[in-house]
Amino acid sequence: MVEYHILADLVVIFHAAYVAFVVLGLVAILAGIAMRWNWVRGFTFRAAHLAAIALVCIEALIGAMCPLTTLEDSLRIKGGEAPYPGDFIGYWAHDLIFYNAPSWVFTTCYLIFGALVVLVFVMAPPYLPRRIRRASGKSLPADSSLRPDR
Repeated sequence: MVEYHILADLVVIFHAAYVAFVVLGLVAILAGIAMRWNWVRGFTFRAAHLAAIALVCIEALIGAMCPLTTLEDSLRIKGGEAPYPGDFIGYWAHDLIFYNAPSWVFTTCYLIFGALVVLVFVMAPPYLPRRIRRASGKSLPADSSLRPDR
């Protein structure tokens, strides 16, 4: 029983980390573009960030409950708890990422945020991996401060 409680709390912590990656990732990308940090133009990071918010937007559009929320609820029920956070860390992590509002509010927020991520992706695109750049014949901007292989 205790194992399910611990696993449910770990799912909540992972869920909070996912939300932080999406939200703080965009903040880091915007700050990084302004500060000319090369790592925010990394293809893997930017593609993962775009995919993370795209998944949230798709779930919201089709009305699907987040699989992490479903998993957490299932683990809590198996552990004999109500499907809501239990201990201190689980409680605060849960309260940090869940709010009480109509679903259309969340869908609207997710779509606006997702559109902002796509806009930034297009306006300040990531650098393509070296092997793709070579194959396509594309080069990096002449400004050597933007070169990721420094």
